Amino acid sequence: MFQLRYQSYQYSKSQSLPNLEELPEFAQVAFSFCRDWLAGQETFTQQTSGSTGAPKLQVLSRIQMEASAAATGAFFGTTTRGHLLCCLNPAYIAGKMMLVRALVWDCPITLVEPSGNPLLAMEGQFTFVALVPLQVEACLADEKSRKLLQSIPQVLIGGAALPHKTQQGLVQQGIRAWQSFGMTETVSHIALAPIEEGELVYQALPGVAIGINEQQCLWIQSPMGGPEKIQTNDTIELRSKNTFTWLGRADFVVNSGGIKLFPEQLERRIAPLFEENYPECAYFLYGEKDNRLGERLVLFVEGNEEENKRHALEAGLSQILGKYEVPKKIYFKSAFAYTPTKKINRPATAALS
Repeated sequence: MFQLRYQSYQYSKSQSLPNLEELPEFAQVAFSFCRDWLAGQETFTQQTSGSTGAPKLQVLSRIQMEASAAATGAFFGTTTRGHLLCCLNPAYIAGKMMLVRALVWDCPITLVEPSGNPLLAMEGQFTFVALVPLQVEACLADEKSRKLLQSIPQVLIGGAALPHKTQQGLVQQGIRAWQSFGMTETVSHIALAPIEEGELVYQALPGVAIGINEQQCLWIQSPMGGPEKIQTNDTIELRSKNTFTWLGRADFVVNSGGIKLFPEQLERRIAPLFEENYPECAYFLYGEKDNRLGERLVLFVEGNEEENKRHALEAGLSQILGKYEVPKKIYFKSAFAYTPTKKINRPATAALS
C-alpha cells in the first residue's frame, strides 16, 4: 500500500496531510505532489535541468508519468511488496518520478533529505533507490552505506555520466545497479544499462521504440514521451532494434579538420589518468573555434594551474589518445559553471574569462 514517510510524518489516502509549514521545502514539494496526485490531478509542470540549454518549463501528463512508472516496473518485475527510498530532490523529475513509482506500484516510500551520502543515517531494508553518481561515490566510500547499497536489489543511477572509477567500484562490490538514459521530455528514463565491466549497453524499456536519423542521432517513440516522436541530439550506435551504446551529444561533437571527435567518449578513455593523478579535479573536452581546423579540441580542468601538473597531464594524454584526439590546449579554471542539478555547464564554463 502506498504511504509516503518522512521522519515521523506519514501520508496516504487514509491519512491526513501533515502541516506543510513544519516541513523543509523538499518535503513540502513531495507531500504536495502526492496530495495532488491522489486528488486526481491530470497535468504537472516540471522544469528541465538546463544541462543542454536554458531551463524551461515542461507540462507532463499523468498518463505519461504512469506509463514511465509502469515500464520501469515491467523492466524490473516490481511488486507491491517493495519499499522505495527517495533521496533526490522531488522538485526535479528524477525525484518526482520516485514518488510516482511508489504511487503507481502501490508501495511505501521513505523520503530523506537530498545529501552527498543519503544512506549514512539510514536503517531498514529497501528494494529500489535512485541516486546520482556523486551520491554513489560517497556511499561506496563508507562501509555502512556500502553494505546497505549492496542489500538493495535495484539501484538506479542517473543525472550524469558515471565516472570510470565509480563504475569499477560498483562492479567490484557486486552491487546490482543500472545507468539510466532519458530526459525530462520523456519523463525520466527510456532505457537502462546494467553496470558491468566495459562499455555500457542500453536496453529500451518495454513499449519504447528507438532509431536514428541521418546524423546518427537517437529518436524515441514512447508512451511516456507522448504521441509525437522525439528527436534527440544524442549520437548513438544501434546494437539491435532495442539496444544501443551512447557516443555523446551532437551539440558537443567537434569537427576538427574534417575529423569528428566525440568529447564524452574521449573523456571516458582519459578517466583513469585523472582518477590516478588528479582525483579531485573535474574536467571536460570541448570544441573551440579555430581558423585553420574550423574547430579544435581543448581540455578544461577545474583547479589552479601548476606547471608540473600541466606537463604530467600533457604527457599522459599523449600516451592514451591518438594523434588527432589530443587536445590542442588545456585551460585551468578555478571553478566551473554548473546547472541547478549539479551537471557541468560546458558552454557557460567555456565562456568564463
